[in-house]
Amino acid sequence: MMAPVKERAIDERAAASDAEPVPAGAEARHDFERVYRDHGPGLFRAIFAYTGGRRDIADEVVAEAFARAIAHDADIREPVPYLFRTAFRLAAKELRAEGRRPASEPDMPADPPEVAGLLAALRRLSPNQRAAIVLCYEADLPIAEVARRMGIAAVTVRVHIHRGRARLRELLGAEEVDEP
Repeated sequence: MMAPVKERAIDERAAASDAEPVPAGAEARHDFERVYRDHGPGLFRAIFAYTGGRRDIADEVVAEAFARAIAHDADIREPVPYLFRTAFRLAAKELRAEGRRPASEPDMPADPPEVAGLLAALRRLSPNQRAAIVLCYEADLPIAEVARRMGIAAVTVRVHIHRGRARLRELLGAEEVDEP
């Protein structure tokens, strides 16, 4: 769960973005309530898997990504790719910073153990490999959409998926089933 201090900071940033004056003739371009209803759960699941089961980080970065999107509404063409890119970058930053301080335990499910093993293996992939695999397989997005949400070329996504799957096979001892 998110720390109260961080939660207050996110709430204050969101409130500050609401309090900023809207330029003359400008109005909200995106319906973030709808975006949150339609894409928030998928974004949370993707970040949860990306962080290797860290609910605290997933909660924090999803909230921060939405707060930033609301604050920069006028500058965003497509909110969903913006939210995914922002959340993945924030999560990567949190994971890097965590390497410099003691980590809390991941919120691993009690059952089944293979899920816990998969999350542990995902944590050992590079951030881009992890993001590409999670978006492709957990979020069930086509390569082109994964590339759009990550802000990289489709061919690069394919490389990250190929290398990530090879590393997962090595870590989990699993055999290859099929390519996307």
